Amino acid sequence: MSTYRDLTAPIGSRRAPVLRTVGTRERRSHLTAPRVPTVGIDIGGTKVMAGVVDADGNILEKLRTETPDKSKSPKVVEDTIVELVLDLSDRHDVHAVGIGAAGWVDADRNRVLFAPHLSWRNEPLRDRIAGRLAVPVLVDNDANTAAWAEWRFGAGRGEDHLVMITLGTGIGGAILEDGQVKRGKFGVAGEFGHMQVVPGGHRCPCGNRGCWEQYSSGNALVREAKELAAADSPVAYGIIEHVKGNIHEITGPMITELAREGDAMCVELLQDIGQWLGVGIANLAAALDPSCFVIGGGVSAADDLLIGPARDAFKRHLTGRGYRPEARITRAQLGPEAGMVGAADLARLVARRFRRAKRRRVERYERYERYVQGRRDQDTA
Repeated sequence: MSTYRDLTAPIGSRRAPVLRTVGTRERRSHLTAPRVPTVGIDIGGTKVMAGVVDADGNILEKLRTETPDKSKSPKVVEDTIVELVLDLSDRHDVHAVGIGAAGWVDADRNRVLFAPHLSWRNEPLRDRIAGRLAVPVLVDNDANTAAWAEWRFGAGRGEDHLVMITLGTGIGGAILEDGQVKRGKFGVAGEFGHMQVVPGGHRCPCGNRGCWEQYSSGNALVREAKELAAADSPVAYGIIEHVKGNIHEITGPMITELAREGDAMCVELLQDIGQWLGVGIANLAAALDPSCFVIGGGVSAADDLLIGPARDAFKRHLTGRGYRPEARITRAQLGPEAGMVGAADLARLVARRFRRAKRRRVERYERYERYVQGRRDQDTA
């Protein structure tokens, strides 16, 4: 961030029109974006990850911390973001900050309209963060940033019609066609996790019942394991012994680890999650007909324990199966860093616009200085 340390807050506020939009022609724009390091921030229900990313998608440094308790003020999360950026800027020359937020972001990519797992309601996140940092800021949905990263650097390279599904605390989603992220009229396209798949089913933090993410997500995986353990089910003895009876310590990564070691209950739970995943993907294929589904997020670390059952369920539930081409289903290549890398790469587009605006200000100042000097020379002649 040292490049902009001489800027003051009023200048930062005057650059707001430059940051209002990034533009829709992203496919062409990213090829001409400045090859400068930017910071990507990925905010989920349980963690905040920040990293410095170069123009080739390489992570130069990464920091991670827990998401502050959602009962606290939104400012607490904003403070965490600013602290991480300032920490990274001590060791890197940061030119822009991109934020992938776990929530619905408006079409201007400024406000987080609603975040089921955070206390953000119509929160002007971009303006608040940009007002505290001397670099331009971009905000987008975390699944959109992950999809962008996979299309640019990962499993989606070469695909023109891609759907990203992120399995974490909940389910996020994104649609990318012809090198453009499809955000919808109001900016909230791709919220697949809140499609209703079981009328009257489990209550979701969004307020509805039976949402897809209540049956195929990290929360769903842990909930099912805890319920079996709390019921003292014989099939749960392995995980009960693993946590020494402390059922509240059961986590998603723990379930995945035990499944890899052959624990029958954990394998079955991942199969259940995978089957629900396949059902949802089949529905999305009927609506969107993409060429590729990329599965990312922390739960995707289970790999074939999850993806295999998903592929099987997808083939069983696909409309017109046997008479239509089938989209391929693949695991994301960038892992949990995808959202962070994508946010940083999208921010590079804003950095270009900001650098142009700054250069124009400098040129205007230099012209004014030449004019003043010319007047002085005439007065002394």
